[in-house]
Amino acid sequence: ELVDEHDDEMEGYPVYTSKQVAENDGTDGKPIWMSYGGVVYDVTNFISNHPGGTEKIMMAAGSSIEPFWHTYRQHFASDLPIRLMEHMVIGRLVEKDQVLVDAQMEAIYETSDDPFDHEPVRHKALRVHSEHSMNAETPAHLLTNHYLTPNSLFYIRHHHPVPFLTTEQVQNFALEIDLSSFAPGEEELFGKEKQKYIKKYTLEDLKTKFPQTHVVATLQCSGNRRADFNQFQRTSGTGWGQGAISNAKWTGVRLSDLLKDAGLDDPMQAEKEHGVRHVRMHALDDMSASVGIEKVMNPYGDCIIAYEMNDQLLPRDHGYPLRVIIPGYAGIRNVKWVNRIELSKEEAEGPWQRGLNYKILPPSITDANEVDIEAMPSVMEPSLFSGITNLRLEDESEGSTAGEYQPGDKVTMTVSGWAWAGGGRNIVRVDVTGDNGLTWTSAELKEGKGQRFGKAWAWTFWEAQVPAVVLKDGTVDLASKAIDNAFNVQPESSDHVW
Repeated sequence: ELVDEHDDEMEGYPVYTSKQVAENDGTDGKPIWMSYGGVVYDVTNFISNHPGGTEKIMMAAGSSIEPFWHTYRQHFASDLPIRLMEHMVIGRLVEKDQVLVDAQMEAIYETSDDPFDHEPVRHKALRVHSEHSMNAETPAHLLTNHYLTPNSLFYIRHHHPVPFLTTEQVQNFALEIDLSSFAPGEEELFGKEKQKYIKKYTLEDLKTKFPQTHVVATLQCSGNRRADFNQFQRTSGTGWGQGAISNAKWTGVRLSDLLKDAGLDDPMQAEKEHGVRHVRMHALDDMSASVGIEKVMNPYGDCIIAYEMNDQLLPRDHGYPLRVIIPGYAGIRNVKWVNRIELSKEEAEGPWQRGLNYKILPPSITDANEVDIEAMPSVMEPSLFSGITNLRLEDESEGSTAGEYQPGDKVTMTVSGWAWAGGGRNIVRVDVTGDNGLTWTSAELKEGKGQRFGKAWAWTFWEAQVPAVVLKDGTVDLASKAIDNAFNVQPESSDHVW
């Protein structure tokens, strides 16, 4: 279709066959070509910048993209993918080969089960960014209506279709704890030899053989507030507002209890003798992530395998039957639909651990080819955040009648919102300004302010009465900045960040 839409623009481009595209798959130093909609692209220099990681995009090296985008439908959520690809066009795919690609896609549509056929029903109030895979945020005005976010309004961040388990599959479900890294020798184990070091736990085992515990923890997508950066420069990835954050009570068993039961007696000895430093978590949807063993085994770290959310059975959208909760860490580390956990010398493989989206690049870098992504640490403990969710006008400005305001008039606004810091750091203050940072008013901290020092896994609500200056267009401009107990302070401007 793209060829038809741009016939005039494509007229001067060379024509390639699918065989020629397949020959350029990146092997032996060759370039990396792909085709889509009858257009051929050289994506060699884009591979490192692919938001989904190099591993995923290389699956389509030397072939057509259509079958892969059928699964990873987030590419259709905005014009960004096509806009990026416009600069990589090198030619056209010969018409007869594109006809074969179209026929292949027709066969997929007609004969294959749609992986998104069994998606859960979602609340209509959620602000949806993409249907497949589902990415939806809690509307800002609803964020602070409840300290514990209702399950139906909890933000959703998926990378794949939601796993669908039959009743029989649920009954037979077992979480695997893999300690094969303790095996003597350096060679990787397989088959029966590996099974000797794997212990399995059914859902019934988890609920009856281990002490139940719970933790109230806030989860936030690492891309939260991304859309606000677009005023400086267009970003890649989902254009989240401030609603990719929510809070819940999670109930389950301590991950450290499971690892001890499986055979991990002393994590420090495991590191010294076997080099074990990471806990890898693998999910039913093939997503993997990992965290340091010191976080998981810390008796005050509160890492759990959860089977309930807000005293209800864990919803499918949020990990049923099991998910990992790593309090104080980026949302991506709280793996949903977890079915296997292993100890390892190395962090997890894959784009969600080692990919571009979960590394912090300097603001001067806009091309990942300029840096060594592998050498950069993966996102673990997030920094410091706050948001304004509700405001109302308290009084009229001096010298003006009701509803009449002139630029420069001062009004009093009642402002409320949330604040949260990673790593369990407590929120000690939130300051709010209504005059572009000339003066700041300290807010009253409300729910969440009494969390134990160093274990503030959940957000803190706040409210303030703030003097604000009426702008030329009759509006007021309000901003908040949070301070945590390490006295980190949110920057007053994003200019130097992006």
